Amino acid sequence: MRPIQFEAASLVNLLKKQRVATLDELKGALGTKVTVTVFRKLKALAYRSSYSHRGRYYTLNEVARFNERGLWTFRGIRFSRYGTLLATAEAFIRASDKGFYAGELERELGVVGVKDALTTLVGRAQIARKELSGRYLYCSPETDKKRQQLLLRETHEEELLLGGTAGGTLPEELKAAIIVFYSILDERQRRLYAALESLKLGHGGDRKIAGLLDLDVGTVAQGRHELLRREFEVERIRRTGAGRKPLEKKHRR
Repeated sequence: MRPIQFEAASLVNLLKKQRVATLDELKGALGTKVTVTVFRKLKALAYRSSYSHRGRYYTLNEVARFNERGLWTFRGIRFSRYGTLLATAEAFIRASDKGFYAGELERELGVVGVKDALTTLVGRAQIARKELSGRYLYCSPETDKKRQQLLLRETHEEELLLGGTAGGTLPEELKAAIIVFYSILDERQRRLYAALESLKLGHGGDRKIAGLLDLDVGTVAQGRHELLRREFEVERIRRTGAGRKPLEKKHRR
């Protein structure tokens, strides 16, 4: 009895017709229930598995229409020129001007739940990470590129905080507004407010805010530690006279 011949052409025809297919659909096209047989035939073709939907879908390179970022989406199923989610995340992070926070990368790739992939890449030293403002920024593992990404990220966040323009200039009226608001606070409120703005800036924030508000860097650092450790009581940092008026005590005659 002659062995059954499974033709790769049947896979090509299916994928050209419906553009994407699951493993079960590919098995049906070949007329087999054996997974190894499908992958043996796929190996001879230029194919991709989706980086979304846990890699459940397959397509051919000649079918995919990748955009300038190397991504292609068909009926909500996402494919990448780089291959898997791990490979795609690594490529995007290495090429980024200012790195990615996990949420930013999810929006860029159109998927959720990239943290496991990022943790794996960090563990393999394929990417690096740096804690900024209480979040991890994922960067290139190359020292010079990482330094550039961190610098641009810090500059970007400082502009967002202080209302800077794309050119990196900080409008004097906005600086003045921050200083005026700071001036109406009491001593402890000032320390906590400065600490909050420092946390928003991330690395180097203590120095930058201290310079803007003419504070000692140690004062900003102290406030930051108080905020992070919640070493304050809301009622105790309210200004005297704020809120409802105190009740007058009535003395008995």
